[in-house]
Amino acid sequence: MKKYYTLLIIVLFNMALANGQSFYDINTINTIEITFEESNWDYLLDQLVTAGEEGRLIGTVLLNGQFYDSVGVRYKGNSSYNANQVKNPLNIKLDHIINDQTIEGYGTLKLANVFKDPSFIRETMSYEIAHNYMPASQSNYTNVYINGTHLGLYTSDQSVDKFFMRTHFGSDENTLVKGEITSSGGGPPSGGVWEYYGEDSSSYYSLYDMKSDYGWDELIDFLDILNNNNELVDEVLNIDNHLWFLAFSNLLVNLDGPINNPQNYYLYKDDNGRFNPMPWDLNESFGVFTNHQTLGQLGISQLQQFSPFANLNENVFPIISKILSNETYRKVYVAHMKTIIEEYFENGYYETRALEIQGIIDADVQADQNKFYTYSNFTSNLYNQVGGGPQGGIIGIVQLMDARVNYLNSLSDFQYDAPEITHVEHTPEIISSGTEIWFNATIDNEVDVYLAYRSNSHGVFEKALMYDDGNHEDGQSGDGVYGVSLVAGSTDIQYYIYAENSNAVKFSPARAEYEFYSISITGSLAINEFMADNESTVVDQDGEYDDWIEFYNNADVDINLGGYYLSDDGTEPDQWMFPDTTIAPGAYLIVWADKDEDQEGLHANFKLSASGETIVLSDNDLGLIDEIIFLQQKADTTNGRYVNGTGNFISMLPTFEAENKDLLTGLGNSVNDAQSFDLKQNYPNPFNDNTLIDFTLEEGGLATLRVFNTLGKNISTLVSSNLQAGKHSYEWSSENNPGGLYFYSLSFEGRTVVKKMIVQ
Repeated sequence: MKKYYTLLIIVLFNMALANGQSFYDINTINTIEITFEESNWDYLLDQLVTAGEEGRLIGTVLLNGQFYDSVGVRYKGNSSYNANQVKNPLNIKLDHIINDQTIEGYGTLKLANVFKDPSFIRETMSYEIAHNYMPASQSNYTNVYINGTHLGLYTSDQSVDKFFMRTHFGSDENTLVKGEITSSGGGPPSGGVWEYYGEDSSSYYSLYDMKSDYGWDELIDFLDILNNNNELVDEVLNIDNHLWFLAFSNLLVNLDGPINNPQNYYLYKDDNGRFNPMPWDLNESFGVFTNHQTLGQLGISQLQQFSPFANLNENVFPIISKILSNETYRKVYVAHMKTIIEEYFENGYYETRALEIQGIIDADVQADQNKFYTYSNFTSNLYNQVGGGPQGGIIGIVQLMDARVNYLNSLSDFQYDAPEITHVEHTPEIISSGTEIWFNATIDNEVDVYLAYRSNSHGVFEKALMYDDGNHEDGQSGDGVYGVSLVAGSTDIQYYIYAENSNAVKFSPARAEYEFYSISITGSLAINEFMADNESTVVDQDGEYDDWIEFYNNADVDINLGGYYLSDDGTEPDQWMFPDTTIAPGAYLIVWADKDEDQEGLHANFKLSASGETIVLSDNDLGLIDEIIFLQQKADTTNGRYVNGTGNFISMLPTFEAENKDLLTGLGNSVNDAQSFDLKQNYPNPFNDNTLIDFTLEEGGLATLRVFNTLGKNISTLVSSNLQAGKHSYEWSSENNPGGLYFYSLSFEGRTVVKKMIVQ
């Protein structure tokens, strides 16, 4: 499918990338300086571990120069913790005593001590790969000092907490459980994964750590259905997410996780009643952990040729045996693993990326006096096995993966010819509620083709059979063009194409269901703009800087909102009811989200969270009209529809009760006043696949050029190094990336230039 781009320059000064978080930017090495009043802080932290307590030692933190008071600190980890070592993993809770004391919405920082990884990159690169295909933590690096002493360079992994859940699932109050062995007896981890032991919750305490306020009954019900009513498993498990999880874990030979051991993962029950697995603690990925419960101790060749169907016939591993025994699920699993192989390993990108990450941290690794391996091990382990340290020889990453990919590609399951999907499109282009939408795709080597679709961004995809019979706007019967139609509702549609034959399956986009195509629906009434951190922009009638939500009427008639509902919680859509209120055609309406209904005007009974949440607009019958899910917000900036009333949401300067404008228009002539660089227009336009980015630096310095998607994921880092003054050119290939909204970000001397592009 060809991709065309619409380009727009956006310039931001001292602002983070829209909807992205810079704290976990892989190119940034953070600095955390902890100060305790107690000089024997190490002994006190050890005592907390010995006592098995969740208590914390209170101190202050200087984080990248920003001061945080009354911070709670404790050691964490199992095998990575040792009272006799200087560099122990840390759990730092910024908001332990002071509520809402966070960095970009993150209240808990989890720092791993790079145990058992001479290369220093297994954890960060594994997370970077994972979050292209499933909900997964962000990860980068942090230098840690305590009472002036440099402990060393740590990996900093995003906590799987309520902020994480809101970001990925749009809710945070449901069951959250961590797979964690609490009674291993000091030996290697052992035991099955996801077995059913009856209704007594105490039977599960040694294998699971309940992180939510409730959930044992729901967890046990899930395990019961998986093991004893497997035909219903798709109702309690997000199958597609789970298959990505299994494919990722097996491909990277992460045997210290649940494909081999009952630990190092999370499960969250989404609002659809389905559990979703998420990876955790990835320092032993890429073949570091070598003790397989059913295969024994694995050598180099056994790691390289580790079966993608290991534990398929082991009843104590229903996490695999009850899933991959299903023929369709097995084919999807193989397709997902092939996608990761194609995007990261066959093309050698993982090796290039590994060298880039090692280049970022090279000097800091050399300066780490408490690392568990030598600097020579650090430079060697990307390619070769190294010995020493707390464990014997550790296989090289390239040594493992190049041979592993060759082995996997030699297997019959990976050699079957899958369907080919091209020319995915829909008509018409502009769609309003009630419009019939026709979907078409050209498919080769197929038996069945399906359109998978949903109108709720966190809902379950439904599947509709597509036809090549000449009666579904699909051209001639049997010409390989498939068609099917849907009638648009009031909310945007997300979709992908799924094709299968007797041996293999194919998705478009390849990363579905985690990524998908989107269609914007032009509704009569729309959430048009919102501000979740109003510090100095606009006041209400009482002079208060409150959060606000703006609505716009796209219709040519009045709309009476009396009896409509507004909420910041998708599970409670009737949280606040509109009084008798009318909005005229082309008019704007403001609701203050300040939890103060006693004030004059429209004041909802909830506040917006700057760390991210949901805004839901429903009609009198609680039918969904519009829904917005947003991430971390910056002070005195808004998110709004561009084009006004109908477009996608982008970060913008506030346009309170006025037409939304993009940032370039909103900044006016100030863009040209004080910029030290110029991001030139891409060419040609339109164009396919490759984007050429030219920029000119008026003076030399550190420049970082990256590509992000709308979730804030760093798709590609094109350069991050000191550049000389003058013109520079870099090329980004959009191949293997689905249609949607992307951003280029050029950072230089504290300024960030962002270019938006729409991939169709």
